[in-house]
Amino acid sequence: MQSLIITRSLKTFCVVCLAAFCMSCKTTPSSWQPAAGSLKTRWAKDVSPEHPHPEYPRPQLVRDEWLNLNGLWDLAITSTNSPKPDTYPTQILVPFPVESALSGVMKSVTENERLWYRRTFELPRKWYGELILLHFGAVDFETTVWVNGRQVGQHRGGYDGFTCDITEAVRPTGPNELVVAVWDPTDAGTQPRGKQVRAPRTIWYTSTTGIWQTAWIEPVPATRIESVRLTPDIDRRVLKIDAKTTGAGEIRAVALDGGRTVGTASGPAGQPIALTIAQAVLWSPDSPHLYDLKLTLRVGGRDVDRISSYFGMRKIALGKDSSGHTRLLLNNQPLFEFGPLDQGFWPDGLYTAPTDEARRFDIEQMKAIGFNLARKHVKVEPDRWYYWCDKLGLLVWQDMPSGDASIRATDPDIQRTEASAAEYKQEFSRVIDELANHPSIVMWVPFNEGWGQFDTPGIVRFVRDLDPSRLVNSASGWTDRGVGDVHDLHSYPGPVAPPLEEGRAAVLGEFGGLGLPVRGHTWQAEKNWGYRSFTTPADLTAAYLALIDKLEPLVTNGLAAAVYTQTTDVEIEVNGLMTYDRALIKMDLAKVIAANRRIYGLGR
Repeated sequence: MQSLIITRSLKTFCVVCLAAFCMSCKTTPSSWQPAAGSLKTRWAKDVSPEHPHPEYPRPQLVRDEWLNLNGLWDLAITSTNSPKPDTYPTQILVPFPVESALSGVMKSVTENERLWYRRTFELPRKWYGELILLHFGAVDFETTVWVNGRQVGQHRGGYDGFTCDITEAVRPTGPNELVVAVWDPTDAGTQPRGKQVRAPRTIWYTSTTGIWQTAWIEPVPATRIESVRLTPDIDRRVLKIDAKTTGAGEIRAVALDGGRTVGTASGPAGQPIALTIAQAVLWSPDSPHLYDLKLTLRVGGRDVDRISSYFGMRKIALGKDSSGHTRLLLNNQPLFEFGPLDQGFWPDGLYTAPTDEARRFDIEQMKAIGFNLARKHVKVEPDRWYYWCDKLGLLVWQDMPSGDASIRATDPDIQRTEASAAEYKQEFSRVIDELANHPSIVMWVPFNEGWGQFDTPGIVRFVRDLDPSRLVNSASGWTDRGVGDVHDLHSYPGPVAPPLEEGRAAVLGEFGGLGLPVRGHTWQAEKNWGYRSFTTPADLTAAYLALIDKLEPLVTNGLAAAVYTQTTDVEIEVNGLMTYDRALIKMDLAKVIAANRRIYGLGR
């Protein structure tokens, strides 16, 4: 049995470590193979059952010891009304969804079926006497968990993480059985689901069911730091720290820059602490400076819990440029925000990137192409994706995944049922809580193009109450209600600009959609789809450059941001800057970079 010990280096959060597999396996790790999908990325060859996604999954609340449960699990698929199965006829590679090739299964699951996962694990002996927490990064959608036959937790929500206290259910020595049941109605239900559908077509894609982010265990003390909210205030050169703990004590905070202490503060647990950074280096896409943070919980003069984290000092706001136009400000200066619509789909892993290196690659490529922004489109990523945005310097507009019914541009907001509205708000609040510390995230987007849009003014107030430090884009697309911090239009191919307003910035939330299928790099050989279709890279490049030429005067005259569709092709949609397998950039890169960089000096 090998326990997984995380490195203490906050700079990488990545360790080479192996999960323990104490399962009565029908398939040995050496014989496991991914399913024969239609398209794979270069990182698929690096995926193995011994160590899929070995990196520490929670980079902003790091403890020293943990046990990674990713790897081969037993799997059974039953009808929704069937009891817990006696046998598990196949295996699945966690954390890849059952529909994906990298899961080894690649099977569609309907709303009338339920997934059953099973594996065993052993705890390191030195964990005896500690509380044992079982964490799931995300499971889509409704989950029930048992340990040694005892139910230890239930959860609804496909995009937020959850934790089960399994202390009373685990055995301190020997194998423990873990069983997870998952049901997902996809678009047969009203829950947040983004672009997942049972019948993929055009801009709607294959669904993700079951465990799709890292599952892991950690030992914790009874009195501990449960969560931390970090809010930078660059005007006062202060980081506000709100640490939630399970008991009374004192929080001590130390900020470090390259190993050098640059600030300390302390205060009673449960009360805000102001940590001064006297000579703060501000975070921006051009200079994504991050500070390390060490937090200690002391009780009765004794250290009872320690965590590591990080933060960036930056501010997002609205303000005026030299011409009096309302702009998006970063660190009190106007900045034109420009980048792709980012769907976060992978041909071999669907919602789950093959590796952490693959996640990083997408962000590095967008930076290299000359963008400073990604709009994460109706999907929430694992924490590590945002970590790389923080580390590499990419701004993020974060969409809430859509669900329920849709409306047309001229329709009023839908009337959700009380249960549907409550589910949306609960999951959105959890997503905001989980992601709030990432300096890269600068805007929340509750609704896209009327998908599930309801009570728009109320939802804007709801989001602002949860996070007053960021901007709110109430509705990206054509269902503006005059609220929020921006007026957002979509135009294909565009570009266009919304009318200028005194109190809101004008942004172009989607434009472009220029399509080019590249033979050998598409999800299917024929009948691919794009908003506008081209046949050669040269023609595609020329069309893109023409869009940027049209964009420039809009920026000069007040347009504050633009989002190009999109980072990559996704399934039959071929509007990507890159092919779906990330093998090719489809345009002349040098010309695109030069065009993109021309517009950043505008709108100051």
